[in-house]
Amino acid sequence: MLVGLPGSGKTTVGRQLARRLQLPFVDSDHEIVVRFGCSIREFFEREGEARFRDIEEEVLDSLSQAPPKVLSTGGGAVLREANRRHLRERGRVVYLKSNPEELFRRLRHDSNRPLLQVADPLQKLKNLFAERDPLYREVAHFVLETGRPSVSTLVNMIMMQLELGVELGKS
Repeated sequence: MLVGLPGSGKTTVGRQLARRLQLPFVDSDHEIVVRFGCSIREFFEREGEARFRDIEEEVLDSLSQAPPKVLSTGGGAVLREANRRHLRERGRVVYLKSNPEELFRRLRHDSNRPLLQVADPLQKLKNLFAERDPLYREVAHFVLETGRPSVSTLVNMIMMQLELGVELGKS
């Protein structure tokens, strides 16, 4: 399971990781979009963030119980204690850690991120990082800095951590 701020690479890395592990890939935000037939941005505008977080909690509870998969979570999934508990207890969680400046560079032209549709998106990313970094660390079994490594390098790093984690769990 992958956690991290918006734009940290959860979906991109998750897809390649799933291929390498020969597991299905599921993006929890995509599941929410399918369930409601509208974008997350539209859902936020229509129903508000609190209602979105309720639905996200239901979806994550369901997805984290199902058969093995690579699961990419929404950036705010860790805001709810129940989500953090389910993710940590039901799988191996990798925090893809990116600094706000790097995320801003990646996302500055992305209009589909509802929390970043503000006057100062860089400051918003800094605030989100300050709020969520401790929560991502709480839930994560592994923390990987996304900085400059390529997607394939990140996938290799995750594979190495998973293999080490499996070995450690056996002894």
